[in-house]
Amino acid sequence: MPTPMPTLAIVGAGPAGLMAAETARAAGLDVDVYEGKGSVGRKFLLAGVGGMNLTHGEPRPAFDQRYRERAAEVGRWLDDFDADALRDWARGLGVDTFIGTSGRVFPADLKAAPLLRAWVHRLRESGVRFHVQHRWLGWTDDGALRFAAPGGELAVRADATVLALGGGSWPQLGSDGAWQPWLATRSVDVAPLQPANCGFDIGWSAHLAERHAGAPLKPVIAHWRDADGREQQRQGECVITATGIEGSLVYALSAQLRHAIVRDGHATLTLDLAPDRTLERLEKDLAKPRGSHSLSDHLRRQAGITGVKAALLHELVDKGSLHDHARLARAIKRLDLRLKQPRPIAEAISSAGGVRLEAMDQGLMLNALPGTFCAGEMLDWEAPTGGYLLTACFASGLRAGCAAAAWALARRTS
Repeated sequence: MPTPMPTLAIVGAGPAGLMAAETARAAGLDVDVYEGKGSVGRKFLLAGVGGMNLTHGEPRPAFDQRYRERAAEVGRWLDDFDADALRDWARGLGVDTFIGTSGRVFPADLKAAPLLRAWVHRLRESGVRFHVQHRWLGWTDDGALRFAAPGGELAVRADATVLALGGGSWPQLGSDGAWQPWLATRSVDVAPLQPANCGFDIGWSAHLAERHAGAPLKPVIAHWRDADGREQQRQGECVITATGIEGSLVYALSAQLRHAIVRDGHATLTLDLAPDRTLERLEKDLAKPRGSHSLSDHLRRQAGITGVKAALLHELVDKGSLHDHARLARAIKRLDLRLKQPRPIAEAISSAGGVRLEAMDQGLMLNALPGTFCAGEMLDWEAPTGGYLLTACFASGLRAGCAAAAWALARRTS
């Protein structure tokens, strides 16, 4: 009678879990994927709403540095599966990709659904079994995986387990962070989940919030001080919200802004509202007589400042400075925004925190729970939008799946 294949249970059917399933199945394991929602890859599909930014064309090692404090660790995952490998993998599913003008990589049709459908079909054809509406509840007293399933509670045993449960952003899609206490009670070191790639509260007046929420600020240059006190700057776009500010420029800085708030109780983000004009030119232009023109019309005619930019000046600059051309010019070039707090994690694009990498070995197996591996956004790393998030999720899933397969096969043969 043939020896049965080692079994692997994967909890979570996002990119990390599916990549772990593909890798482990190719290595010869019997693989079951358990997903709490009614279908797989829900957050992956959401990422495709804006055009499916799959990865980024930035070369390494600059690519690795996007992972900040975790650049070395994530870089090792990328050694196994980097952006080029991800594009080759997508091509193997019949999905060609292209690099956009921003360096971001997209499927040729700018859609996520065809890629996910082809992937799930290939996984099913290879023998991977899917179990949806199976919500993980932790472990039984004797170590089996507990699931709330349509037919009632279910206990599952496997030779190895990969947890790919996501972080805490977009909980309605499945990544609700409910796993944190279950791992903590098993002596797994978990850093608190925090919002990443998120907006921040400022506390606008009702007038500004009602009239300008949703208005884009572009182009602007953001100035801020990093953890070492050095001033940094970056040009981009952001959006005024009812409570503060968000958008691609803010998301790119969110980790540094969040750390500043923890350290100082607030963060200061300074905006240059007229990046195409020097301070000297602004002073000269604003010094021209206004005549019968209103201040708003004067700003429009002499400084190109209109709409929400003008509203921000009225919101944040004292009346005396508004009517002093030199001080007004300085405010246009250096307008300080005081950020009070990040928006709630449920609104964030991604999350920081999670299972600390120090609690795992190089194969992403938990030191406290031999045979249990973790992958994806539930690990303690973060990255900006632009394809970096998905790339690390794929790469960590491949590493965890490969290591879980090796572990399970070794246990069966020992």
